[in-house]
Amino acid sequence: MTDRIEEFRSRILERKPLRLRGGGSKDFYGGPLSGDVLDTRGYSGIVGYEPTELVITARAGTPLAELESALAARRQVLACEPPHFGNATIGGEITGGATIGGAVAAGLSGPRRAVAGSLRDYVLGVKLMDGEGRELNFGGQVMKNVAGFDVSRLVTGSLGTLGLILEVSLKVMPLPVAQATLRFEMPQDRALDALNGWGGQPVPLAASCWQGDVLTLRLSGAQAAVTAACEKLGGERVAEAEAADFWIALREQTTAFFVGDAPLWRLSVPSVAPPLDLPGAQLIEWGGAQRWLRGAVDVTQLRETAARVGGHASLFRGGDKTGGVFASLSPALMEVHRRLKQSFDPYGVFNPGRLYPEL
Repeated sequence: MTDRIEEFRSRILERKPLRLRGGGSKDFYGGPLSGDVLDTRGYSGIVGYEPTELVITARAGTPLAELESALAARRQVLACEPPHFGNATIGGEITGGATIGGAVAAGLSGPRRAVAGSLRDYVLGVKLMDGEGRELNFGGQVMKNVAGFDVSRLVTGSLGTLGLILEVSLKVMPLPVAQATLRFEMPQDRALDALNGWGGQPVPLAASCWQGDVLTLRLSGAQAAVTAACEKLGGERVAEAEAADFWIALREQTTAFFVGDAPLWRLSVPSVAPPLDLPGAQLIEWGGAQRWLRGAVDVTQLRETAARVGGHASLFRGGDKTGGVFASLSPALMEVHRRLKQSFDPYGVFNPGRLYPEL
């Protein structure tokens, strides 16, 4: 793999804009794509896995499916369920496409995020190549090594604008012993009240989804806890195979709600925020904290609505990106971003404009 590292360094030191790319499964996400492609897929492989220590280390180009397969063999998982996008098969094996480097760069998490934490919470360390071609190590392979300015988590979700991820170490978790999925018919306001009420009780919630006056709830944990929760909450029990397909389809956005060319907006709001009076179809996850909206909208009105309840809105997929994909930052925060970009990528090589036009 030394030759591959030198190839990366040589490309970076040309100081021409580069588009860092793994499987390309998340090319739709973020600002417009620019620069020559630097493909990381040739730099792959799991370089360390300690099941008893709950940590795995892999090179950036390692397929996410390969990493998950290695974990599944030891009944372990990436608890935050990072999506693959573009390569999921319902009722079958997930292969190809997404890489672990791309997953960390995008920083996206799946249905379990509200209770398990985000992908950023599981990144213990990264090896990064900066705009000077230097190999930098941040964090480590245990939580106690994460001290000071946590660059490894800063890189998570930066969309490759700070440097080329070479390796990443992740904390993993045991596979839940038992799971169950329940369905309830209820309008949005009742569903949000119920989710926030259950969130304050000893209920083993693992994921939720409301859409079209149907609330779907996943429980996971010890068998006794799951059984007791099913008896307490009621609802319709969903068959195991159907439930598995449902949560995979939700994570991979292959359900009917997500299919089509209409712009897809993601609203991050407090879970206790009331129903939002907005045009278009809505789907709600994460106990009410993540709300998806499909259709053409007035961008200013949408972002003002999200801000009024203490949240923000991002254009997740499709639509017109010329006005910016993510909510605007305050001048002080943008200055922090500029300084970080200058420190790690002084020549503007990595994914220019992918996170913010100014970067």
